[in-house]
Amino acid sequence: MDKHLKLLIYSGGIFICYFYYGLVQERITRGVYGKTPETQEKFKCILALVFVQCVVNWMYAHFLLKTFMKQGENLTSTFYLCSSALTYFLAMVCSNMALQWVSYPTQVIGKSGKPIPVMILGVLLGKKSYPVQKYFFVLLVVIGVALFMFKDGQSSATSADSVGIGEMLLVLSLTMDGITAAIQERMRSEYKTKSLHMMSSVNKWSIIFLGIAIAYTGEIFDFISFVQRHPSVIWELISFSFASAQGQLFIFLMVEHFGPLPCSIVTTTRKFFTVFGSIIFFGNSMTSRQWIATFIVFTGLLLDSLYGKKAPAKVVNKS
Repeated sequence: MDKHLKLLIYSGGIFICYFYYGLVQERITRGVYGKTPETQEKFKCILALVFVQCVVNWMYAHFLLKTFMKQGENLTSTFYLCSSALTYFLAMVCSNMALQWVSYPTQVIGKSGKPIPVMILGVLLGKKSYPVQKYFFVLLVVIGVALFMFKDGQSSATSADSVGIGEMLLVLSLTMDGITAAIQERMRSEYKTKSLHMMSSVNKWSIIFLGIAIAYTGEIFDFISFVQRHPSVIWELISFSFASAQGQLFIFLMVEHFGPLPCSIVTTTRKFFTVFGSIIFFGNSMTSRQWIATFIVFTGLLLDSLYGKKAPAKVVNKS
C-alpha cells in the first residue's frame, strides 16, 4: 500500500474512532434516558461502563494477537501489569465520573494536561530527563488549562462545590495517567513489552479488578436494571468501546509506520475537533476566555509534538 494512503487511512481512523468515541461517551455519561418525564434518568454506572470498555479492548487485542498481529510471548512482570491496570482503569473511571459535574469540553481540555504528570512522574520514577524547551511547552499547557478552569464567579456555593468535584476527579485521573505512563515506560525498558501484549494484559487485569468492584458495590445489579429499562444503551456501550479499541490500534499502527511525531500531531488535532463536536452536537458553550485558553493548550501540545523531543546526539568522527 502507498505510504501516503496509509498515513491518510491511519489518521482518518484515529479521527473517526475518537470523534465517535467522544460523542457517545458524552451521550452516555451526560445524556438522559427515558421518553417521559416520569421515566427519565441518567446513566450512573461508571464502573460498569469502564468494565464493558475493558472487556471489548481485551477481546479485540486478544483476537489480533491470535490472528493477524502475533507478537510472541509476553514475559512482563505480573506486578507491573497489575499496577498498570490499577492506575489505568482508575484514570478512566475518574475521567468518566468527572463528566457528571463538568462539561465534555472541560474534560477534554483538562485531560490535555496529561504531559504534566507524565513529565513529573517520569523524572521522579522513571529517572528521565527532558530538554529545556519541553518544560516551556508544558508550561504553556499548564497556563492554558488553568485559564480554562478559572471560575468567573459562581452564583451559589453548591454549584462551586459541585464543579470542584469534577475538577478534583480530573486531577486524580491525570495523576493516574502519569503513574501509568511511568510504569509502562519501565515495562518497555526492562521487558521490551509489545503494544498489543500491553493492551491485552492491562485490560485483562482491569477486568478482574473492576469485576470485583462492581460485584462488591452492587453496581452490577443497578447496571442490569438500567439496561432492562433502557436497552438502547447496550449498543452505545459496545460501539463506544469498539471505537476505543480500534482507535488504539490505529495509534499503534501510526507509531509503528510513521513514528510518534505524526501520531502526536494527529491525536492533538483530533482533540480540538472533539471539542467542536461537543459544542455542535450537545450545545455546550464556551466563553471567549475559554476559547483563548483552548488555543494556548493546543498550541503548547502541538509545539511539544514538533519540538519537545530531545535532539539525538551528534556522532563525532575521531578518525
